[in-house]
Amino acid sequence: MPQDNRQPLAISCNCRKIEKLKSEWKYSGINVEQSKLTFSNFEEWNEAASRVKDTAAAYCTEFDEIRNKRRNSLLLCGQVGSGKSHISVAVALNFLKQKIKVVYMPYRDVITKIKQNMIDQEYYSKAISKYQLCEVLLIDDLFKGKINESDINIIFEIINYRYLNFLPVIVSSEFTIDRLLAFDEGVGSRIYESVTCCYLKRIA
Repeated sequence: MPQDNRQPLAISCNCRKIEKLKSEWKYSGINVEQSKLTFSNFEEWNEAASRVKDTAAAYCTEFDEIRNKRRNSLLLCGQVGSGKSHISVAVALNFLKQKIKVVYMPYRDVITKIKQNMIDQEYYSKAISKYQLCEVLLIDDLFKGKINESDINIIFEIINYRYLNFLPVIVSSEFTIDRLLAFDEGVGSRIYESVTCCYLKRIA
């Protein structure tokens, strides 16, 4: 009987967490309830784009089976306008509908804010923990813009923790996996070992 009494509270608590996440997404510019960044709205301009869409959809379908395995993450890489952010958000929206808690991390905005507050240890620890500990993390536009050592150190803290604890990450980036490995082996190798990689190339 005590278990029955607790269960509705647990369900209610989970729903509140999902609603809080949706509010955070909206603050970042994506209205989860109204977003057009869905699988059905993705333009399949060539066979490669169709394969990427199918791979991402399969990732959603198989997620429960792979979520605790080493290769439980997804990398979508390609040039500007290729649709990598669209597909990564489509995956996240699919998860949110299933009550899987996905935290959205717009890379450039978040890294800039964390660096501006690095001397505040309490803020820094809380900010880093948010992205380390969440159920699923979406990093949008990894390594976008000018990058320095602080940027790399911050993202390594996040990626390394999730890698060691088998926590899934969805990553979109203009960097291919080879370029990620060449740019920073620590970050690149952990992503490489964890992801199914999709490369999108936009045809003009």
